[in-house]
Amino acid sequence: MVWEKLRRFLRNGLLQIEEPGVAFAPIAAVSLAPEPVKVGVKVVLIGSRQQYYELQEIDPEFSRRFRVKVDFAERFDADLSTYRASAAFVSKICRDHGLPHFSAGAVALLLEQGHRAAEDRSRQSAVFGETEALVMESAACCKAHSGRLVEKADVEAALAARRERHNYPQQRLQEAIVDGEVLISVKGAQVGQLNGLTVVDLGDYRFGYPVRVTARTYAGDDGLINIEREVEMSGPIHDKGMLILHNYLSGLFIRNTPLALSASITFEQEYHGIEGDSASCAELYTLLSSLSGLALQQGVAVTGALNQYGEVLPVGGINEKIEGFFHICSARGLTGEQGVIIPDRNRRHLMLERQVIEAVAQGRFHIHTITRVTEGLELLTGVPAGQADKNGQYPPESVLGLAQTTLQNYRRACQSVETRVPLRLRR
Repeated sequence: MVWEKLRRFLRNGLLQIEEPGVAFAPIAAVSLAPEPVKVGVKVVLIGSRQQYYELQEIDPEFSRRFRVKVDFAERFDADLSTYRASAAFVSKICRDHGLPHFSAGAVALLLEQGHRAAEDRSRQSAVFGETEALVMESAACCKAHSGRLVEKADVEAALAARRERHNYPQQRLQEAIVDGEVLISVKGAQVGQLNGLTVVDLGDYRFGYPVRVTARTYAGDDGLINIEREVEMSGPIHDKGMLILHNYLSGLFIRNTPLALSASITFEQEYHGIEGDSASCAELYTLLSSLSGLALQQGVAVTGALNQYGEVLPVGGINEKIEGFFHICSARGLTGEQGVIIPDRNRRHLMLERQVIEAVAQGRFHIHTITRVTEGLELLTGVPAGQADKNGQYPPESVLGLAQTTLQNYRRACQSVETRVPLRLRR
């Protein structure tokens, strides 16, 4: 009943002091009631955006009483002035809590973490509570070795300690992959199989890990079957991505003849459900690999969403996805041929761990960016994707040409069955 009392107060400006629940008591209790107090205040309500619009819909007086709505920004554009302000913020925290101050290198690393939290090299995170917590943990690391100034190594130690406290699920998953319990290949080439990249969000900790995406194709008219959807383990965004994939595939080949295709796609050894469309490119590659018979490089993992015209769209959690696959490859042994394929539009979001950056600089790990989905096909197969001529025909030795030949064979197989069935019925 707090909301009703607040409405009454906003109407008359009188604060009534009363026992809670008096109005709903079975027997009215008679007691002394203080006189209402005239109060002049401004009221600020803090809540989620959903709650704001729910109140606006339910209570006609809400918009009249609370006319000014302000959204909290989660990030802001970064420049020299924001960097100076951030350094001053760090200094204020140290002064208020009696902590040792930070060196320039330590502040620079804090700024990097702000960019990483915002997932953007041109923007900083506005969640200052996380920055304050990291400042206090770094100062504690400095005090542990009796340092007078917090250095970059202290911030790194605080980040490592935080990761160690939260990453037990990540460790267990990596151990299962390295031990062979979860089937992830990082060497060689296989048909119809590829490593996609996913992110697990635990609320206060996120990590990426690869997941096996496989596809099987054969002649028929069932179309594209999303196994996760059939067993209700996929969310609406993932289902939307699969429908977009199916429409793009149809647009590639349907100019000559309708598709006679039955295909299934699934995430192997995934038992907790799938959501998001960031695996659309990986799903398409496995499907075309199965159709063309061309093997895909297993040392290259893929993330990226797809639109109906073959453009690759940016995805979230790009740093965690790359780092998750890098750690698996590192544990298995880096060969210099492993890497990831990501959307080109995710370039600005890259804020990777130092060891990943060093491996890329040394050529032991690679990050490929693509703008169109066919570019990834060529990277994974080593064969040109193929460009359709005016009749919709692809070069016979290209990836799409080989897939087109298979689809034409499927169509002839279906037509032969259709012509034989009526003959049997007439007998």
